[in-house]
Amino acid sequence: MKHPRVPFMPESVIDAADPPVSSLLRRAPVSCMPDTRVADALRTMREQRIGSMLVTDAGSIPVGILTLRDVLDRIALEPASLDAPVSSRMTPNPLTAPLETSAYHAALAMIRHGVNHIVLVNNRRLAGLISARDLFGLQSASLRQLSTAIRSAQDLPAIEAFGRNIGVLARTMLAQGVATGPLSAFIASLNDLLTQRVVDMEFRDTPARYCWILMGSEGRSEQTLVTDQDNGLIFTPAAGASVEDTRQSLLTIARRVNQALDRAGYTLCPGDIMAGNPQWCLTFDEWRGKFARWIDSGSPEALLHGSIFFDLRPLHGEFDLARELRHWLLDHAPRNSRFLHQMAENALKNRPPLGLLRDFRLNDDGMIDLKLNGTMPFVDAARIFSLACGIDETSTERRFTTTGSALNIAAHETEAWIAAYQHVQGHRLRCQGAALARGETAGNRIAPNTLHDFDREVLKLALRQAMTLQDRLALDYRV
Repeated sequence: MKHPRVPFMPESVIDAADPPVSSLLRRAPVSCMPDTRVADALRTMREQRIGSMLVTDAGSIPVGILTLRDVLDRIALEPASLDAPVSSRMTPNPLTAPLETSAYHAALAMIRHGVNHIVLVNNRRLAGLISARDLFGLQSASLRQLSTAIRSAQDLPAIEAFGRNIGVLARTMLAQGVATGPLSAFIASLNDLLTQRVVDMEFRDTPARYCWILMGSEGRSEQTLVTDQDNGLIFTPAAGASVEDTRQSLLTIARRVNQALDRAGYTLCPGDIMAGNPQWCLTFDEWRGKFARWIDSGSPEALLHGSIFFDLRPLHGEFDLARELRHWLLDHAPRNSRFLHQMAENALKNRPPLGLLRDFRLNDDGMIDLKLNGTMPFVDAARIFSLACGIDETSTERRFTTTGSALNIAAHETEAWIAAYQHVQGHRLRCQGAALARGETAGNRIAPNTLHDFDREVLKLALRQAMTLQDRLALDYRV
């Protein structure tokens, strides 16, 4: 099956804090010209013991890739094709990315575009090849089969089973030592695919315009091994239909989606922040009115909702509905300095668990909360920075990267924050994985005295970065 033309991944996806995907290269790429005989290309693949052959033009620009899948689909049953040029049997236009692209963004692109290889280039010329196995420690078939199966599933029970499979596969990858960035990309991207499929199946006959939106960790694409739902709906009634009649119709469907996702392993939100709740199934004007009241009031409820809903991103349906809402939000929020000050004040209530002597400050049970006091200081600060700058980003890493220059923050500072955030997030994942392996409920609390000395010291260093970040937030907003 030929892949559609995929855009070249731009330099904007390069993240200095995450190791470049080039660090995973195992060997120099093997390539041939488009007019090479298929038989000669296969002979080279056998001699080199490789599963794919890159095809480049005279200027070393990648134009295609010949994989074992192509051999099965287009060559094995056609003996005459052995004399054909590689260009007639290859998969054209492979996904390409700069040599410096981070492992996280390479993983994200691989899953979302449904491909198993990324061609690395330097000035558009061939520099290397990365596979799903290099990134995830998986056979490419595992990734392809799961993502393809989700996209083609025809009933909810099948999709729900795939959701449980994602969790099992993610825990396996964690046990194999897959890095936090690629693992997070794997979880977020497959969760998106599964949710899109459920929403598409349930809403396909809906006459109203709608957009299924994600908030919280889902909106930031930062889910861990255990996550609940934070979603909503923006809608516009069809011609002649009333707002309330449309809302009631959509709520019935949305509740089915929420229940299906719950059965797939994405638990119902304890606070009922889901599209099946009338409070979060709203027209564009109703959503804008809610955000305006939150920003202008600065009440405790507004601050709580701000930490969830300001991370919204569209997942399925009419994306323009969500994009227009985000553009309005990013235009309105920076104008209210009082609200940003209150958000900063609220964010500083979650202090990193370090005492005056820079040792861990433990709860009564000897534990610390890696989410509330570990990752949330980074997440909250990045959100405030992006709102203050009016920058349309939702992920914590991208918010730090894009707001740094706007706020005159040195690159080495933002890179340190990103690296520290990823380190604490990695501890959360390992903590959850260990609990699930023991058959226990996964959480975010850890006893530091169970870590060996090196891990304890590195975790302290990461949490000190959170303290440094909060010091800047306190200074900027005079809290």
